[in-house]
Amino acid sequence: MTDLRARVTDLLPGVLSDLATLVAIPSVSSLPDRAGDVDRTAEAVAQYAREAGAADVKIVAEGGKPAVIAKWPAPEGAPTVCLYAHHDVQPTGDVSLWTSDPFAVTERDGRLYGRGVVDDKAGIAVHLAALRAFDGRPPVGVTLFVEGEEEIGSPSLARLMEVHAADLAADVYVICDSANWEVGAPAFTTALRGLSDVVVTVETLDHALHSGQYGGVAPDALTSLVRLLATLHDADGNVAVAGLASEPPFALEYPESRLREETGLLEGVSFIGTGPLADRMWGRPSITVLAIDCTRVADASNTLAPSARAKVSMRLAPSQDAAAALEALKAHLLEHAPDGARVSFGAQEAAGGSLVPATGEVAEVARTAYSEAWGVDVVEVGQGGSIPLVAMFQKAFPGAEVLVTGVVDPDSRMHGIDESFDLGDFTNACIAEATLLARLAPRD
Repeated sequence: MTDLRARVTDLLPGVLSDLATLVAIPSVSSLPDRAGDVDRTAEAVAQYAREAGAADVKIVAEGGKPAVIAKWPAPEGAPTVCLYAHHDVQPTGDVSLWTSDPFAVTERDGRLYGRGVVDDKAGIAVHLAALRAFDGRPPVGVTLFVEGEEEIGSPSLARLMEVHAADLAADVYVICDSANWEVGAPAFTTALRGLSDVVVTVETLDHALHSGQYGGVAPDALTSLVRLLATLHDADGNVAVAGLASEPPFALEYPESRLREETGLLEGVSFIGTGPLADRMWGRPSITVLAIDCTRVADASNTLAPSARAKVSMRLAPSQDAAAALEALKAHLLEHAPDGARVSFGAQEAAGGSLVPATGEVAEVARTAYSEAWGVDVVEVGQGGSIPLVAMFQKAFPGAEVLVTGVVDPDSRMHGIDESFDLGDFTNACIAEATLLARLAPRD
């Protein structure tokens, strides 16, 4: 491993330079005016794959954003490993709140900053470093699969996987789009929550009324909506929707002091829910009201609103059927409508979670490779966020083993202002993945 570590370390300046080039392309998949930039990142990744010796490189799209599939054929008797990442990113939010230009990589105090630098263009860079370590001739078959619409829920991924199943078939899938336990401590993600959400509209009147003339007898829709949303949690902040699943307790303890620091919880504000913190974040459902449509304060008048709507999002236990959970949420909202208010539903979606046990021969090889690269044991963690593509891979290729890793750490602030990663962890991730490829090769 010493020679491989030195080789990867020597390659890192070039890898980081290419990462900076990728970050400079504002490939925000949710913004129509950035569609050309999403195309540009796909083209850049494809060119990096060609330069890394791929025998076949193509950019594909099945009604959605472009993805890159590049292949290095397996030597005789060797398995094939599919390396996944995504090249699209989230919007920046208010650019004035960033410490530096979000689309220009900046290094500060051992961290690299920029939009998408860790989610998930770092994943692309890790894969490139591992491939370059073998001068274009990896000891196993490799398929590099870099998606272009993960940040909008991968709407065409299922179709893409169906059409290109032969190209994407592999023995092992390494998904570099997750988080480590903390800086300096690698992790394998073994549980990912699912997701269901719905837009709910509440109507109480067929037209607006003067709040002084009719207030006190006629219910306004916004107040009725707020009362309805308040029924989604009990007095302790636990989800009150019936019929939702929870996972068995996690062995890992999440320190409250650390979570307070990570979340920036204000002094005097309490966590919601009961039970171990890890269980609440990784193995149980949670509900968030993402948005409400109503009159702005600046435009307020003395009016009883006839209708109001909100987008309600649920994170689900990894084993929960997402469609069933969505129906349970809708049933709750219908049942708890106050004062006979009419409740209807608009846009909705459901995506299942995943249990990804780190067991078996490949997992043990990976555990050794990552532990040696970092110099500490791998930690098994859950993630409260959702990566629906993990379940898609498990369903499409049930005989394969899936490994979920990444370079995110508790201060990475992915999707937020000043997104970043730790350069030491990035280096270790590159070394670990190259080592994993070497050790998956058949022994003479």
